[in-house]
Amino acid sequence: MAVFKKLVGRGTGVRLMLSGTALTTALFLGVAGLPVLAQTYSFNAVKVEGNSEIEAATVLKVAGLPKGKPVSAADINDATQRLTDSGLFASVDLTPSGGTLVIHVTENPTINVVSFEGNRRIKDDAITKLVKTQSRHVFSAAQAEADAAAITKAYSDLGRLAARVEPRVIKRDGNKVDVVFEIREGKTTEVERLSFTGNRAFSDRRLRQVLATKQAGIFRQFIAADTFVADRTEYDKTLLTDFYKSRGFIDARVNSVSSEFSRERDAFFLTFNVEEGLQYSFRNVGAVSEYQGVDAADFAGAIHIRSGETYSPTAVDDTITRMEDIALKKGIDFLSVEPRITRNARDQTLDVAFVITKGPRVFVERIDIQGNSTTLDKVVRRQFHTVEGDPFNPREIRAAAARIRALGFFKNADVSAKGGTAEDQVIVDVNVEEQPTGALTFGASYSVSDGIGFSVGLSESNFLGRGQYVAVKIGTTTTDKDSSFTFIEPALLDRDLKLKLSGWYTTTDKNNSFYGTKRLGFSPALEFPLGERTRLELRYTVSSDEIRNVSTSSSPFLLADQARGSEVTSALGYTLSFDSRGANKDALSGLTLRFGQDFAGFGGDIKSVKSTAKAAYETKIMHEEVTLHGEIEGGMLQTQGNDSRLVDRFTGNSVIRGFATNGFGPRDLSVPNRDALGGKYFAVARAEAQFPLGLPDEYGITGGVFADIGSVWGLDNPGSVDDKLHLRSSIGFSIFWDSKLGPLRLNFAKALKKEPYDKTQIFDLTISTQF
Repeated sequence: MAVFKKLVGRGTGVRLMLSGTALTTALFLGVAGLPVLAQTYSFNAVKVEGNSEIEAATVLKVAGLPKGKPVSAADINDATQRLTDSGLFASVDLTPSGGTLVIHVTENPTINVVSFEGNRRIKDDAITKLVKTQSRHVFSAAQAEADAAAITKAYSDLGRLAARVEPRVIKRDGNKVDVVFEIREGKTTEVERLSFTGNRAFSDRRLRQVLATKQAGIFRQFIAADTFVADRTEYDKTLLTDFYKSRGFIDARVNSVSSEFSRERDAFFLTFNVEEGLQYSFRNVGAVSEYQGVDAADFAGAIHIRSGETYSPTAVDDTITRMEDIALKKGIDFLSVEPRITRNARDQTLDVAFVITKGPRVFVERIDIQGNSTTLDKVVRRQFHTVEGDPFNPREIRAAAARIRALGFFKNADVSAKGGTAEDQVIVDVNVEEQPTGALTFGASYSVSDGIGFSVGLSESNFLGRGQYVAVKIGTTTTDKDSSFTFIEPALLDRDLKLKLSGWYTTTDKNNSFYGTKRLGFSPALEFPLGERTRLELRYTVSSDEIRNVSTSSSPFLLADQARGSEVTSALGYTLSFDSRGANKDALSGLTLRFGQDFAGFGGDIKSVKSTAKAAYETKIMHEEVTLHGEIEGGMLQTQGNDSRLVDRFTGNSVIRGFATNGFGPRDLSVPNRDALGGKYFAVARAEAQFPLGLPDEYGITGGVFADIGSVWGLDNPGSVDDKLHLRSSIGFSIFWDSKLGPLRLNFAKALKKEPYDKTQIFDLTISTQF
């Protein structure tokens, strides 16, 4: 009997076998213009052929065709598709033969071994986690291609866009195969050039400093930031936009980022198209109340914005925060502050009215935290100033999200709000992805005064998932040895109360002098806020200090200190600090003030009061190309009973550049060693400017000029030693190199005003690194 074969449906290699009777019917239906798929069949038996590893029952279950019931050609086609999609078979044939349906399959081989060749940047273990092709599983060509794409993407994320991955199949006996992923990693795809169009207020150099993406520099083999990552480009657009808006360019936006791939496929050329708009400043700023019973005058003191000040979203947010804090103290619930901004295009100013309104009655039902396998919930929860049952404040939730990210414990941290079990309830969802927080560091350093040094340290910033910081460090140079231990609990009793415990053991030997020192100490401290930008630290310090190995040709002052042996200092102290920048460390200018005192005499051998003060101001000028820094610093030591010791006095180390360690201050000229003795008082003023040198900014090299003036003076019973206040001054220039080996600074200084016995130092180099 003649046989007619027709390919039906979607499955490749699927054959539907029709008998002669079926052929006649098919021809008739075809002539009539009716679809052949309307044909129905009934099978009393189903026979599976060609299977060796897979049970016939499994094949029948996947096919899903009932026996003894009418099925259409479409049903057979669907069964064939199910068998093909299972990934178990290389080919599938369904053949009706009278009352029997014959299913003939060719099984896919079983995978014997999966291996990777050519990979060096990504290890086998890491790649194995990316692929689904595994030993003792059925081989699927489609899955192998998908795995190759996943490996290629992993290399792309590392900046190796030229990477190529090809799966190779090696046939073995017993219908088994070995799968080998041949990897050609290619070179790192670098960002060869970052450029900008449309920028007038800021140079390309300044805008490059804003971006997370960096140009390839001379250390391109070691710098990860210069590799091209597509996802980072969107982040860079956000950074640029925020940068402009924080400087008053309220209409600024990044229209597009064009990328050009080099012919060698190892470099990108990125161009950011920026639309700056105009820069605006504040003009009239005030508070208005639309909340019945609430007086806007009670909130006017929260406005610290001055007329003429450049517009900043941070200044607006800080004002809203202060107003909400006032409302909290007054017990006013559901208060909402809306900044209504009126634009004055003629003079490029903004009028801001902080409108106090009554917000919707919505409460926080609960805060759900997920993804933190190590970090305790309370570490994340204490970043919220809102707890369950409090009125819902969207701005506070956003601020809490920023605080969570700032912890540095998480690779990603997403905070969102969704509806609760009632209309007036909100659930806050926190999803975090943890990252390593421990570090084992090995360091190297060099300075002209101390020579070459090495250090090893172990630190953990999220100890036991409690958010605590623990660090142990041991270091040594040619003259010094320094060991220290630090423990910080940032939220004692779950409050903004920082507990610090520190201990140290240091020794020095002939550091540009003719004596050595040994110091052992321990200090617990508590730090807490007094205001928005003011903090107070209270501490207790106990230490055992001594001068030793004093040369016989040294000053009687030093010999007397050595004769006193090791003495214990027990002191209570405090430090009051103020930072005008607050949490905005990227502010254009900032003032920092610090004043501290330590009162020794609560037990121990020493009775004294040591006071220090420092004021520093920094600002950026010339479109933020030049950074100006100025500071004044001073200290005073007052003793009772015994004379002051050298280890307690100010020695002039690094007080004024251009002078060696112990290079100036009171000096005993009556002895051969001409020892520097330090002083009970010091004062210094420093001024510095840092600016670009015209070199490619990816090298990280800038220059600076500086000028210092000050002195160290004052002794107990000075005798023949001149301990009067003699001003010293110096000028010089610096080269800063933000190298990947560590921050490096070269100072070239010349002492302008000095005493004949002072020791100067024209050149000084410092570099430190950890790896």
